[in-house]
Amino acid sequence: MADVFDPAKRSQIMSRVKVKNTAPEVKLRSILHRNGFRFRLNRKELPGKPDIVLPKYKAVIFVHGCFWHGHDCKRGHRPQTNVEFWNEKIDKNIKRDELDVIKLNELGWRVLTVWECEIKKQNEDVLLSRIKKFLQCEISSE
Repeated sequence: MADVFDPAKRSQIMSRVKVKNTAPEVKLRSILHRNGFRFRLNRKELPGKPDIVLPKYKAVIFVHGCFWHGHDCKRGHRPQTNVEFWNEKIDKNIKRDELDVIKLNELGWRVLTVWECEIKKQNEDVLLSRIKKFLQCEISSE
């Protein structure tokens, strides 16, 4: 199937894709903050510049877009046009993500990846429960 946009329009659309402060990141940060977790954002000194860094727990959370990081869900399907380019780009992202996790683990950090589709599908309680289990802590609701 051919792209429905001409190359110039597609380029304009892709140039507007955000790297930081995406809707899934903002939603997850809001959930964490409301539940008493304090964190830092995009720490440049850590491999992969994790989206959320919880120094108290020596843990990081990556919020991955399903398309850009090759998730196996309906949002993660690869385009049918310019197949070679997209396969190379997404495969490179996946490999980089794997290396970042290895480097972070070697530095003593625990890593959790939360996918865009999980943030959209799961309700807040399910997501919060998963994160608390990852952090191995219970914070009482006040």
